[in-house]
Amino acid sequence: MADYLDLIMFAALLGGILLGFPVSFSIAGVAILFAYLGWALGVMDISLLGAMAQRVFGLLSNQTLIAIPLFVFMGAVLEKSGIAESLLDTMGRLFGKLRGGLGISVVLVGALLAASTGIVGATVVAMGLIALPSMLRAGYDPRVGAGIVCTAGTLGQIIPPSTLLIILADVMSNAFQQAQYEQGKFVVEALSVGQFFAAAMGPGLALVVLYLVYIVIRGVLRPDDMPPVRADLPRPSAQEVLSVVVPPVLLILAVLGSILGGIATPTEAAAVGAVGAVLMAGLKSGGNRRLILAGTGALLLLAVLSGLYPVRLQRSDLEPAQLVAGGAYVFLAGLGVLAVLSALRSAWGRKVPHDAAGSTLVMTSMIFATILAAGMFSLVFIGLGGEERVAEILQSMPGGPTGALLFSMGLVFLLGCFLDFVEISVILLPLVAPVLILMGHDPLWLGILLAINLQTSFLTPPFGFSLFYLRGVAPDEVTTGHIYAGVLPFIGLQVVGMALLWLVPQLATALPAALF
Repeated sequence: MADYLDLIMFAALLGGILLGFPVSFSIAGVAILFAYLGWALGVMDISLLGAMAQRVFGLLSNQTLIAIPLFVFMGAVLEKSGIAESLLDTMGRLFGKLRGGLGISVVLVGALLAASTGIVGATVVAMGLIALPSMLRAGYDPRVGAGIVCTAGTLGQIIPPSTLLIILADVMSNAFQQAQYEQGKFVVEALSVGQFFAAAMGPGLALVVLYLVYIVIRGVLRPDDMPPVRADLPRPSAQEVLSVVVPPVLLILAVLGSILGGIATPTEAAAVGAVGAVLMAGLKSGGNRRLILAGTGALLLLAVLSGLYPVRLQRSDLEPAQLVAGGAYVFLAGLGVLAVLSALRSAWGRKVPHDAAGSTLVMTSMIFATILAAGMFSLVFIGLGGEERVAEILQSMPGGPTGALLFSMGLVFLLGCFLDFVEISVILLPLVAPVLILMGHDPLWLGILLAINLQTSFLTPPFGFSLFYLRGVAPDEVTTGHIYAGVLPFIGLQVVGMALLWLVPQLATALPAALF
């Protein structure tokens, strides 16, 4: 038994999670149990656990991961303020009179929300409460409506900014560095979150196009599944469409543009996104429109001018022009602060900051607790010889590097039916990614391929998270069977998306190569 303790450990982890124990406690508990079991059987040095403190410190001092709570807060504020509802209502009336129009509007809104919130659960719940009843009233097949809502919500995992991409960037960067060390290189390259965001843009948009093409074709071939809405619904005016679409688009451009343009780090851009979300929530809640818009303009102007003409006010040798510029910067910053305070005050009445902070705390705690526990699990797994076993399994796969990658993708897909993307990312990927990179696979392309696979885990029965999110808010006439049947065609589209990226790797590699 001692020779296979690493495999038994992994099986025990799956069993504990499937029995319903909390994930982070299951991971840490299994790690401690098998560490002492390995020590008792003489196959592990228990002093290896002393490295856990260093791992914890490394996690808590990781500047990249600070972006996670900020992006989560940004998405939570936008979701709690009702911006998603406005988008769904307006886009539904814009496209609803087309055959499959409501499905098209849900996918487009899902893409917009993905790029501005990045929270799968919030998007699926919002669309399940608002869009799905409208689709059923219009005569949509419950399976089609449920499948579209579930799938559109998962775009938040592949279209940046996304917590999945942030975690993957950290995991794949460490794997890339480990692979370089094993190749004998001591001056190593690293991968950034910005590179992963840029790499995910093409595949993310390709998936949106695949969804839309499928909806249009199905609407033509089976019109009874997706009929148009009734003709008496008023079509939104151009001003109404712009008023709900432009603010999220500007926020997306501010966040992603600052990262991809090299103006800000992902953490700094996440802070910009959080402030922008608060300002949007203030406008939506009926705040002082003139003050909020003026403050937003002041903050944008401050960002541009301070980048072009930086001033350090603490210096004693400032020239008159620098003093004037510094005074102007202080005035612009003060106006921006007043706008943020005004937005918070108006949003406070609807409990938007309170609810958003609570959601952020819960989700961030879950993610970081899982990462901490996974650090202990991987430490014990390595101590039991699991890392060498994984490398041996992959290197012995028929088909060489291609066979090893296919096996790894199949394993990730299978585990996605039972585990969350965080557990797979921080437990399995650190074990297989260095070996795959050493076999010659591009780490950036490999990371995005894995990201699409992990996005699919939200849809795969029986434990896909999107399925449960929708089941909790779906009308009574939508059964669990409808939801499971509805996502199957979109799981097929996800596989098509992965195959497309495999055949055309430039979808993921071209933009990062041009920008970085």
